[in-house]
Amino acid sequence: MAVKERVGLVVSDKMDKTVVVAVENRSPHPKYGKIVVRTKRYKAHDEENKCNEGDRVRIRESRPLSRTKRWTVTQILGKASES
Repeated sequence: MAVKERVGLVVSDKMDKTVVVAVENRSPHPKYGKIVVRTKRYKAHDEENKCNEGDRVRIRESRPLSRTKRWTVTQILGKASES
């Protein structure tokens, strides 16, 4: 069975060892063909609290870690720009 992985943007890092990652899915509308953007938010485990808001991360599905947390951060692809 393939391991599910997603790439998304960290939208919240206020919790301890947990980040909220927003993953955008772009697909054409079945009838009209216009690109529709759907966003899904996942809670992911971040053991060292390395992720900050605005970071681009890769997450992987894991065993249930809490009531809502089923994903873990495997890699930080890009840090948020400091401005």
